[in-house]
Amino acid sequence: MKKALKILGIIIAVAGAAFAAYIFVKNYVESKKVVIGNDAENYVSCSCCDDEFVSETVA
Repeated sequence: MKKALKILGIIIAVAGAAFAAYIFVKNYVESKKVVIGNDAENYVSCSCCDDEFVSETVA
């Protein structure tokens, strides 16, 4: 019985360490994200996706 509890304790400790590492990495990555203004302000339409677009290149 003691051996089973010891193994269970080790598994719980490893899972706790993995969870702590996950939270640390998640917070680190989120802190490095940079918000650059409003997406609507930076939107550029791609005319090649328009139905009326006529290519200026000669085939």
